Amino acid sequence: MKSFIRPAWTPVTIAMMIFGFMIFWPLGLAMIAYIVWGDRLDAFKADMNRATDKAGTVFSRSNFATSRTGNVAFDDWREAELKRLHEERLRLDGMRAEFDEYARELRRAKDQKEFDTFMSHRTETVDNEPAAKVAKPSKAKKAGGSGKEAMA
Repeated sequence: MKSFIRPAWTPVTIAMMIFGFMIFWPLGLAMIAYIVWGDRLDAFKADMNRATDKAGTVFSRSNFATSRTGNVAFDDWREAELKRLHEERLRLDGMRAEFDEYARELRRAKDQKEFDTFMSHRTETVDNEPAAKVAKPSKAKKAGGSGKEAMA
């Protein structure tokens, strides 16, 4: 189902947009916004994750998150687990960024291949056109005078 609902003008997204307008017009507008700007959501989510991580570190240093339970072993274990989870999340975010870059390069390579194919096809088409279509008509030289003499 995820492949059907993606930020592109697919039949499913167009149908959802129309259905959204029929139910409640802001839903249709929201679907249009998703279709047009949805590919930017991944970058937005990554930025929000970084911002919440920064906010989380501020709160974790304060008294809000560091309240002790009284059990030293549990508190030590909890701090170690939170640190491990934070490091794992950073590692996963890095892997996702690498994959996004890899996917972007694949799309660029595919686009470049399609463009090269188009250009080679176009070049072959232009080279194979008859010379009459390509050549410009030459201008006749006038022999001087008013031109009436040349007609007579």
